[in-house]
Amino acid sequence: MNYMRTAILLAGLTALLMGLGYLIGGQNGVLIAFCVAVAVNFFAYWNGDRLVLSTQGAQEVDAHTAPEFVHLVAGLAGRAGLPMPRVYLMDNPQPNAFATGRNPRHAAVAATTGLLEMLSPEEGAGVMAHELAHIKNHDTLIMTITATIAGAITMLAQFGAFFRHRDDHGGPGPIATVLMTVLAPLAAMLVQMAISRTCEYAADNLGARICGNPQWLAFALEKIEVGAHAIENEAAERNLVVAHLFIINPLSGRGMDNLFSTHPATENRVAALEQLAQEMGIARHHGRDGWAHSATGPSARA
Repeated sequence: MNYMRTAILLAGLTALLMGLGYLIGGQNGVLIAFCVAVAVNFFAYWNGDRLVLSTQGAQEVDAHTAPEFVHLVAGLAGRAGLPMPRVYLMDNPQPNAFATGRNPRHAAVAATTGLLEMLSPEEGAGVMAHELAHIKNHDTLIMTITATIAGAITMLAQFGAFFRHRDDHGGPGPIATVLMTVLAPLAAMLVQMAISRTCEYAADNLGARICGNPQWLAFALEKIEVGAHAIENEAAERNLVVAHLFIINPLSGRGMDNLFSTHPATENRVAALEQLAQEMGIARHHGRDGWAHSATGPSARA
């Protein structure tokens, strides 16, 4: 992942937050905005993973309750050189998955029951390898911080609009109000999209190398894309802020959900994986069944 680009984007989000604080309350507003940023990021660092998992109704599983799934994750974690993450299942028919946690030693991966039912073992390995790649790249912390800063910007923008209506003499002018209520959250969303898309492409590449075959992840992405559009994810619809964590956008696309997607186009991700497969000397298999098993495959089957 391009860490310099990510650092610049995060700095831009922070600057936008400070600018909003200044528009709302001058120099004191900047201090308030800084305190808000510190507070939300402190909370996200220590509690973000538990909050995300709870909003999605994820239940922790182990080798006794979900032996095949846990065995698969353990084998892939070993290949990736990662500590064994906590493993969770979400009772949800939509095929999807995400990773969370502040660092590789405090990480978790979660998959829906729909994902395990819809995908082949190899495709499942590709998906979970992608999620482990997020952990190895420390994307889970970066994306959590991005989401919290973007949320703080939206919160301050809404507060600024309220302040404008309540205090016509001391509040910001009409132009500043437009910036706070429309342009600032939009800019925050665009930055969040840029960071998330960079993370997804990098995790696709590393995840494909971890599982050993880019086509497994490519075929999985195509299936998940279809399933995510056909099956509503009620938990994600109630908590839009976590949508960018999933491997494929879990939102239905009704209303404004997909006006700005935090995920790259699936066809572009598949094309990149196919190119990687060619570079690795792996011939394309057009069928979705009858996989060719090789020594580079997952060390554990789901």
